[in-house]
Amino acid sequence: MTRVRRGYIARRRRTKIRLFASTFIGAHSRLTRTITQQKMRALVSSHRDRGRQKRDFRRLWITRINAAARENGVFNSYSRLIHNLYTKQLLLNRKILAQIAISNKNCLYMISNKIIK
Repeated sequence: MTRVRRGYIARRRRTKIRLFASTFIGAHSRLTRTITQQKMRALVSSHRDRGRQKRDFRRLWITRINAAARENGVFNSYSRLIHNLYTKQLLLNRKILAQIAISNKNCLYMISNKIIK
């Protein structure tokens, strides 16, 4: 029986996986079986950490707003500030409030005064 040369499909699949894992260290970028395992692990981690990143940034914004509100002296806490924002229907999300709290504290003071009145 004559020898059959394998096609390029399996090789193309492996090279695609190798390109994904080209920055990995050691056997994780050289051996096909460990490359596939590490690729699955990396994709799971990236999927999980996308949600975690959103949580972490929200926590950071809340911490910054709370610190600015307490330093400002108008409101004693973050929760009172947010509650009064909702009651006065001033629709500012936490990301924007945190940026205002860092860059322009006078603007945050003006916003809090507008809430009180």
